[in-house]
Amino acid sequence: MGEDAQPQSRQRWGAGLSPWDILLRFQSYFGLLAIFVASALLSPIRNGENIFLDPRNLLNIVRFASENGIIAIGMTLVILTGGIDLSVGAVLALCAVGTATSLMTYELGIPLTILLTLAMGGAVGFLNGVISTKLRIQSFITTLAMLSAARGVASLWDDGYAIPLAFGEGEGLAPPNFDRIFAGNTAVFDLNVPNQIFYFVGVWLVAGFILRRTGFGRHIYAVGGNEQASRLSGVNVDRVKIAVFAITGLLVGLAALLHAALVDQGSHIDGSGYELNAIAAVVIGGTSLAGGVGGVTGTVIGALILQILDNILGLRNVQSEYQLILKGVIIVIAVVLQRQRR
Repeated sequence: MGEDAQPQSRQRWGAGLSPWDILLRFQSYFGLLAIFVASALLSPIRNGENIFLDPRNLLNIVRFASENGIIAIGMTLVILTGGIDLSVGAVLALCAVGTATSLMTYELGIPLTILLTLAMGGAVGFLNGVISTKLRIQSFITTLAMLSAARGVASLWDDGYAIPLAFGEGEGLAPPNFDRIFAGNTAVFDLNVPNQIFYFVGVWLVAGFILRRTGFGRHIYAVGGNEQASRLSGVNVDRVKIAVFAITGLLVGLAALLHAALVDQGSHIDGSGYELNAIAAVVIGGTSLAGGVGGVTGTVIGALILQILDNILGLRNVQSEYQLILKGVIIVIAVVLQRQRR
């Protein structure tokens, strides 16, 4: 359910397009609207109040979409270049274990823990990019191998057991400010807005700016659109690919900080299936798996659509198995609509 193709080929909104063309072109927006309205209509009513439309519930939807959304934005950059990263869930587990260990075992403090976690994620992403480009191994294979390796290292690091985060003052306790920074709330117009949302929106705005307003962003689209032509035009294709993998790893590190603070632990089983959720958000958002077409706004909408589905199905006490089936159906519909648009 997608966004515009490449920035260079944008037309004026609706100019010379049939209603069907407009529906296909802005399918992610229409999809989000349709699912939001349907969820509001299907929501249980408690004490005369619509549970789904409760501001706290809506904030929680965005809050829980933030973690997957941040990872999916990085995934978007990789997919735009024609690659894919299957290791993001395992790398999140590795970074979450690193976060918990740094705070609880090594007692490194907040700044060093943040730096270490982001550096760890970025380094793994960089390694994915180098192996894929310099050894000419498909990113699918490279990141599949990294998925296994990162999960194994995380399991060795935590000895097969989750490392709990206990916040407080004193020896053996993590600084309370870590929890406030990554899992706290900020008052905005009498609403307690979860801090995860600010990180999500910030990453979205920065990534959108990079893709639309910088030469690096244009190179990302060019590499995904036609790699050989990009090389002949003087674009350093390998450097672009390595950079997007490193950025994705960095964003996974940020998501790991949010995750560890939210669940109060770091474990080698964290992030299971996250790669599928990220890819689903990207595809639903309209980015082509072939590369060169899409954008991060569609991915943000895709992440919100998935979380709204989880929320309303949870409110209706629908079994998780049916939730997975419905997600699969939506992904297939999104891909079919992409092909219709092209």
